[in-house]
Amino acid sequence: MALDSKTVQDIARLARLRVSVEETTKFGTELSNILDLVAQMEAADTDNIEPMTHPFDATLRMRNDQVTETNQRDKFQSIAPSAENGLYLVPRVID
Repeated sequence: MALDSKTVQDIARLARLRVSVEETTKFGTELSNILDLVAQMEAADTDNIEPMTHPFDATLRMRNDQVTETNQRDKFQSIAPSAENGLYLVPRVID
């Protein structure tokens, strides 16, 4: 499927791309090659082919819900610029 330069410019405009006149021919050829490949793939007979497995069909292994780290809040708050009563204090951003 050959794309003319107007179609390539329309596609570029819709994609918010600036394409020069010199690039239009190059991109037109590349886009035509992609569309030809898609047409070849659509022509393949897939009637008797079973669908492949889907990743959502697999069950996920679950790990035990166990605490693996110790509480280091006091250590982290001691190096924070500003903390009070277990909370980090930040500058007000919304009035």
